[in-house]
Amino acid sequence: MEHDFSCPYCLAPISMLLDPSIASQTYVEDCEVCCSPIEIRYQIEDDAVVAFSAERLVE
Repeated sequence: MEHDFSCPYCLAPISMLLDPSIASQTYVEDCEVCCSPIEIRYQIEDDAVVAFSAERLVE
């Protein structure tokens, strides 16, 4: 399932595929534009995204 958001560093628009077979997931992915690490968290229920965050990685 596709989900759109903005990079928390450079504000570039990002489109990402989320795996609906995994109900809840947290991982780090780099922005395709500025290469900064983004912590992605999401929760899916009944094939709908009910929670999503894309935040700066705390060092």
